[in-house]
Amino acid sequence: MSHRNAPLTPTGRLRLARCVVDDGWPLRRAAERFRVSHTTAARWAGRYRQLGEAGMHDRSSRPLRQPLRTPAEVEEHVVRLRSEHRIGTLRLAARCGIAASTAHRILVRRHLPVLAALDRATGEPIRRYERARPGELVHVDVKKLGRIPDGGGHKVLGRAASSPNKDRRNGAGYAYLHTALDDHSRLAYTEDLPDETAATCAGFLQRAAAWFAAQGVTVERVLTDNAWAYTKNTWRDTCRELGISPRWTRPWRPQTNGKVERFHRTLLDEWAYQQPYTSDRERQAVFPDWLDWYNYHRPHTGIGGQTPASRVTNLPGQHT
Repeated sequence: MSHRNAPLTPTGRLRLARCVVDDGWPLRRAAERFRVSHTTAARWAGRYRQLGEAGMHDRSSRPLRQPLRTPAEVEEHVVRLRSEHRIGTLRLAARCGIAASTAHRILVRRHLPVLAALDRATGEPIRRYERARPGELVHVDVKKLGRIPDGGGHKVLGRAASSPNKDRRNGAGYAYLHTALDDHSRLAYTEDLPDETAATCAGFLQRAAAWFAAQGVTVERVLTDNAWAYTKNTWRDTCRELGISPRWTRPWRPQTNGKVERFHRTLLDEWAYQQPYTSDRERQAVFPDWLDWYNYHRPHTGIGGQTPASRVTNLPGQHT
């Protein structure tokens, strides 16, 4: 590949060579005209005589002989271990008796994707997708989160002092965070509800659809996992009343609903566990501001550093 500041691109090399070979220019005159050295002009003219236009492109800088290159059987061993065990370069290097940098070069040479781009269960490359417009697909899921007792949990009191709160009957209980997240824009709507029954999930969908409609987004399809509440007639009837087409992920394939799963991880890192809270009310009080920041101001790496609101046309408040 030509350097961006190279005096001769393949087109320029061809012009120089034609001036010398076809038009009979002296090499020195052609070199002065194209502002290159005499030897450079001679090289491109010679390649043109030998190979024609095809000779004007860059050649590989790889040497003809590579006596120190890793043996083919070692490369095959590295590739086989990567395929069977899905391990990184350090562990590959330890098993094969080579340097980690050598293992990395082998993986790059064989065009093998990084582990982060592979499905953990099957080892197949993850197929990433994105719907073309807001509302075309909305992901729905529930995150179960332990409530904080008055006075604080283990982050405030320490694990020993907070151990009585783990009592299933007399503890603080759980919050069920229901989230609807738009596939195209990543715009999110979340509610803290007391359970995840079919009636609760259906009511949440009605309010989520109304919220998206207020933002100018019409929900066309909704994708959920195969949890009990999403397979009942209550959920199907609610979808039909709202004019929404329900979809379900394949069993044991949470990656299909990965966008809302990733949102819940962000929610935990940046809100739920971001600082010690002394009560569940204190944590819930800051949630609306966090969600507003996520939708309107937080750059999202999955959409090129844009904010979710910027991907919804004329969404009110996106510039505030």
